Amino acid sequence: MTLSKNIKINFLLILTTLLIASFSLNTLADQRGDLLKMANKKESGKYVRAQFLSLLKKPFTSSTKKKVLIIGDSHAQDFVNAILESGNLKNYQLSTREIPTRCQPVLGDSATQLIATKDKTFCAKSDNLAKAKNQIAKADIVILVANWKEWSAKELPNTIKNLHLKPQQKLLVLGRKSFGKVSIRNYLRLSEKELRNLENKVDGVQEKINNILKSSLDKTIFIDIQQLICNSSSSCRIFTSDLKLISFDGGHLTKEGARYVGKILFKKSQLKDL
Repeated sequence: MTLSKNIKINFLLILTTLLIASFSLNTLADQRGDLLKMANKKESGKYVRAQFLSLLKKPFTSSTKKKVLIIGDSHAQDFVNAILESGNLKNYQLSTREIPTRCQPVLGDSATQLIATKDKTFCAKSDNLAKAKNQIAKADIVILVANWKEWSAKELPNTIKNLHLKPQQKLLVLGRKSFGKVSIRNYLRLSEKELRNLENKVDGVQEKINNILKSSLDKTIFIDIQQLICNSSSSCRIFTSDLKLISFDGGHLTKEGARYVGKILFKKSQLKDL
């Protein structure tokens, strides 16, 4: 091989290495720029709410498309984003009802009495399952999603009984989810490998409440979203394999996180049958 050929080959190798390095640096810079945007929890919170609120109490109008009613708090908002970002349920009619976390999706005198005294007036003015019963009766599929509390999880079998769903109606309940404490600015200093392998410890209350739901609900109804996403009840990765942040605050999903979670739920849970 001539000297000139060696020079050309070495030049091409150096150029290729520089291009790859430049691409990696640009990708990492873009990724860190996205992290800084997500550090603005106010703006990220607007994303969480927007699509859910656009469907709030939306009437079911089509006689040919199945009707899906999604009821709950900000975790239900996450679930709507997971549906839409992953491109699922395109041929369904979607409507939502918002029940604040303080109030919980409960139905029945014994359940509503368990709402904290300081929240009773607020919850009486908020939407609830009793007010939603007419729309619930029209839905083909009812999905309850909430940041469940221990008392509402224990009351859920009675709540479901009080819904008086018809045999042809399908009910699904999504459990609690958590990604632990998210510190976005701390992640800016970490390498790609560190970000991919980063795991957060999850509060033990997650497992306790999900176990209550799992033990009291039929396996055809309950979806353990925590286990599906994290493969663990005690810890959870917070970046996807392509370095997309799943949650911006430990409880709620980024746009990329919603897409990631949606794909998992509609592939590995009862939702795959819809």
